Amino acid sequence: MAEQAEQAGPDIRDDRAAGKLLAYVDGEAAGVIVYFVMDGAPAALVAVHTVVEQGHEGKGIGGSLVREFYAMAAREGVPVVPLCPYAAKWASRHPDEAPEAPAELVERAKQELASHPELY
Repeated sequence: MAEQAEQAGPDIRDDRAAGKLLAYVDGEAAGVIVYFVMDGAPAALVAVHTVVEQGHEGKGIGGSLVREFYAMAAREGVPVVPLCPYAAKWASRHPDEAPEAPAELVERAKQELASHPELY
């Protein structure tokens, strides 16, 4: 009897220079979080958009991306500001993995995003 291989999650790669956390499934781009690094004290990673490509919806790719985004921030010792509605909703469902950012940090991130229309 052949054992079925456990389905692995997407291959997630950070392209810090482009401000993208990318998910690949079988070598094909499946989703992305567009983000920026907010300098200052404290610095933060700010999620702007989460997009899952057509044909990859409903497979947990968006959740895998947001989970990795929070894990990446934790490894770097910085908070996440989830301005992306999807990331914010995921964070509210996973408070153990997604610590809430201080309100003043959220406001600062919103102001910085407003000065970068290319990220919308």
